[in-house]
Amino acid sequence: MPLYKDNHIKIYNSLSGEKETFTPISEGYVGMYVCGPTVYSNVHLGNVRTFMSFDVIFRYLKHLGYKVRYVRNITDAGHLENDADVGEDRIAKRARLEEIEPMEVVQRYTVDFHNILNKFNFSPPSIEPTATGHIIEQIEIIKVILEKGLAYEINGSVYFDVLKYNETKPYGILSKRNVEDLMHNSRELDGQSDKKNPQDFALWKKAEPLHIMRWPSPWSDGFPGWHLECTAMSTKYLGEQFDIHGGGMDLKFPHHECEIAQAEACNNKAPVNYWMHANMLIMNGKKMAKSTGNFILPTEIFSGDNPHITKAFTPSVARFFMLQAHYRSILDFTNNGLLASEKGFFRLMDAINILDELTSSTTSTFNIEEWRQKCYEAMNDDFNTPILIANLFEAVKFINQLKEGTATITEDDLTLLKKTVHTFAFDVLGLVNATSSESGTEKLSGAVELLIQLRQEARANKDFATSDKIRDELAAAGIQLNDGKEGTTFTTN
Repeated sequence: MPLYKDNHIKIYNSLSGEKETFTPISEGYVGMYVCGPTVYSNVHLGNVRTFMSFDVIFRYLKHLGYKVRYVRNITDAGHLENDADVGEDRIAKRARLEEIEPMEVVQRYTVDFHNILNKFNFSPPSIEPTATGHIIEQIEIIKVILEKGLAYEINGSVYFDVLKYNETKPYGILSKRNVEDLMHNSRELDGQSDKKNPQDFALWKKAEPLHIMRWPSPWSDGFPGWHLECTAMSTKYLGEQFDIHGGGMDLKFPHHECEIAQAEACNNKAPVNYWMHANMLIMNGKKMAKSTGNFILPTEIFSGDNPHITKAFTPSVARFFMLQAHYRSILDFTNNGLLASEKGFFRLMDAINILDELTSSTTSTFNIEEWRQKCYEAMNDDFNTPILIANLFEAVKFINQLKEGTATITEDDLTLLKKTVHTFAFDVLGLVNATSSESGTEKLSGAVELLIQLRQEARANKDFATSDKIRDELAAAGIQLNDGKEGTTFTTN
């Protein structure tokens, strides 16, 4: 019997604002769509955090025995600057700045996206469609919405008529906004827009003469609206109504709101039963932004080459750090948090690696069944990874007691303990067991930090010969010291 029969998940549904018992449309099957990246730059750590949340959800659903179709798209056209209906296409702009073809930009940053997610041990989605691969489907959806009188064409562009739609269905149902407030807070149209109302959004945009990315349509040579792309791809692969739609909190309005309106207009039914949104990632208590320097790329975490961290961290340590916050909570990315997570991660791995060395007894001093149930209860409660991790550390404490001989366990309980710990640490959380070389990284860091301290003391005493010798010997061993305002860090070659 599949595990989902005995494990009833509660999901916080952004649509209702409450936790609801998850009941898939078709028993044993789950359709899940997550808005993927716009591939015009290196993947942002905040995006990684969002995709990691849904990677764990995907893993857990599969563990419970569901057959999951997980669709995560690639946006490779139509996403204009500022998420608006005016401005330059983000990919086309990057292509112009780098003097390359737009699809070269797409290829470069799609490869980067996949490389980074692979380092973090993500499971690939079932389907990864691209917006440019579904132009025909998007044009067909526009035709249907036009025929129903819920969109209008003007000067080669097609816009969704929000006010007309709102006459029969509420626009703003997901973000809890109403059209009257949106109208009150909108600026008057400046005369340069073809829209009837500021709230209307583009389904198709006529391409200006210099716009590189364009496709033929019944209305003009142009490109699809950003919101429409996800509606076309999700409905093609998951149907007119599916179980879960996920994304970052920043997509709730207007992107997901517009998706609901388009799908309702086209198919006369709510497209999604459970809307899930991952919260934002900040850094050192502030918004992460390149403009302020409060910023770090995933690759810089692995190399340590960033002034905000004192050393390099493995992808599994960074993953473990991020999963210690619930997906709906704001996560503050800090050096101290990473250092603490590294210690916790190796503690967990050390305990797991001890399991094979343990011997059984005639009695157990720890209720393994009860503990195992607590692990499932944590994940069943809106995928609560922090509580799951706390439960895993409860097992770590017991494992260490077994090693010390202050606790006992039966053979059956030991088998169940091993299976449960491996399942949740590796299959569900997606951690990778520390190899001897990874375990050595922590020891290496301690040794190098000691040498850095000795070098600082030598420099303070104006013993520059010793200072230079430490630096040069480390460099010869493939360890590069980096002196900065915040102190000295190191990277390994």
